[in-house]
Amino acid sequence: MEYKQRTVTCGELRKADDGRLVVLNGWVHRDRNHGGIHFINLRDRYGITQVVVGEQAPEEVVRTAEKLRVEFCIAVEGIVHARPASMVNAEMATGEIEVEVTSLQILSTCDPVPFLIDEESDAKEDTRLRYRYLDLRSNGMQKRIKLRHDFVKAIRDYLCGRGFYEIETPTLIRSTPEGARDFLVPSRIYPGKFYALPQSPQLLKQILMVSGFDKYFQIARCYRDEDARGDRQLEFTQLDLEMSFVKRDDVLLLMEQLFGYVFERTMDVKLPEHFTRLSWHDAMNTYGVDKPDLRYGLPLTDVDDLAKESTFGTFKAVLEAGGCVKALRAPASDTVAFTRKYITELEDAAKVYGAKGLAWMKIGSNHTLEGGVSKFFVGQERALIDRMEANEGDMILFVADQWKKTCNSLGAVRIKLARDLKLFDPKDFAFCWIIDFPLFEFNEDRGHWEAAHHMFSMPQAQYLDTLESDPGSVKGDLYDLVLNGYEVASGSIRIHDIELQKRIFRICNIPDEESEVRFGFLLNAFRYGPPPHGGIAPGIDRMVMIMAGQSSIKEVIAFPKNTAAVSPMDDAPSYVDQNQLDELHLIIKQPEQKG
Repeated sequence: MEYKQRTVTCGELRKADDGRLVVLNGWVHRDRNHGGIHFINLRDRYGITQVVVGEQAPEEVVRTAEKLRVEFCIAVEGIVHARPASMVNAEMATGEIEVEVTSLQILSTCDPVPFLIDEESDAKEDTRLRYRYLDLRSNGMQKRIKLRHDFVKAIRDYLCGRGFYEIETPTLIRSTPEGARDFLVPSRIYPGKFYALPQSPQLLKQILMVSGFDKYFQIARCYRDEDARGDRQLEFTQLDLEMSFVKRDDVLLLMEQLFGYVFERTMDVKLPEHFTRLSWHDAMNTYGVDKPDLRYGLPLTDVDDLAKESTFGTFKAVLEAGGCVKALRAPASDTVAFTRKYITELEDAAKVYGAKGLAWMKIGSNHTLEGGVSKFFVGQERALIDRMEANEGDMILFVADQWKKTCNSLGAVRIKLARDLKLFDPKDFAFCWIIDFPLFEFNEDRGHWEAAHHMFSMPQAQYLDTLESDPGSVKGDLYDLVLNGYEVASGSIRIHDIELQKRIFRICNIPDEESEVRFGFLLNAFRYGPPPHGGIAPGIDRMVMIMAGQSSIKEVIAFPKNTAAVSPMDDAPSYVDQNQLDELHLIIKQPEQKG
């Protein structure tokens, strides 16, 4: 088809273009027919321009305009006219002008759309994903995909300017399962053998350090065969980064400088020069989570001593069993009433993390305590109110249990309170580092120790002599970057000593024979002068989601899966032909029907 190719985009024209002959290509965003005069909002990636088919338009143009429907793709030629001051549309970048159409061509038609293309779609998620090519035309999705592009470009610009090499690692690798299940790819050439898609380039980037490439990064695609839950995707993108001859503070400083550059470049937001640092224990003890949102306060407060002096038997029993009692202040609100129904909602949030209940009391006038468990704290009113820095109308919430369960449960209540009471500005960005993580955690179901992050993280030096005798107390040279309550990056200084690496494997119930089979290629590389090295891997999907003010990573991924791990647009996963299975020497075993 021959058509008139655009000379300008739909976001380009201004008052200074008055009288100019232009050609526009785009989609019909809206078409208003006012007594034979068509006012058409024409849209492309760059913006919207109003074009007008007026009374003086050629008859052929008028006939074509009568055929137009929403989302028809068209070519328009016409004269730019400045609008009178009284008719300027201040809400449109091109609102000072309109284009009087002299030629109009339909490039393609469009079936009735399942939802209107607007700033944001109000269609259900599966409908949006089924017609993702339409959803991506919306202004909101266009802006978010551009933000993602700008974010990644800024990362590349900064790191390349700092002497990093961008090196691609393979997506068909040896299966080294550790944590999530691998996606397996059968080999046609070698029947019975499989490749795996990488959960991360962890071992390969360490081998790049052995190879002498001391500053590596990659915008890496990663894959984890996990059950659908929450807002995770089977495939995701991370900035993978590794450096040689560095210590923890070198990595942390680089990230602070990188994201300072990226946020200023892409969002015009200036971040602090350095981010807050919290130990894992302090983060858990103060905020109840190891990824605290620091845009608001509401710290958890230890009240063991006051609970011990109270007459509340439940608190006393927990303390005698070695547990703890923590309290949280819920500030009085004009928008949320602290009714019994709302207190039950808070209690439900606590019970998700194992709390048996949520005790409470309210602050009355003249430093009095009212309702809930207040009757058990007679004589301690002033001490408790001062400890909690509470005011009239506030509420104090308590959880009593073992330390970690208490922290997690009350931490969940803190998060719900902040959201419900709108205690933070969604446009703020609060970064913090979490350091001094436990290196190991005990798996009760399997009966052995496991790596809290992964098995290639360096223990802190003071624990090297007690690794085997007291794994539970060992802290690793680990660090997480947290933004607005989300973990957005995780990293560590790596083990580069082959004997130390084997010790870690053994603690994690992987004997030497098995470690040679699973990780022999890494151990072999470590026999040839590996340098000290460390790195980090920020998640690109999650960071862009936060920057865009969204709560789902699907809003910043062009073609995501739904929460059932299905792509409604192309119906993946799908069955394949028998001849494909035969070529791969595969037989499908259907799951047994229950009942």
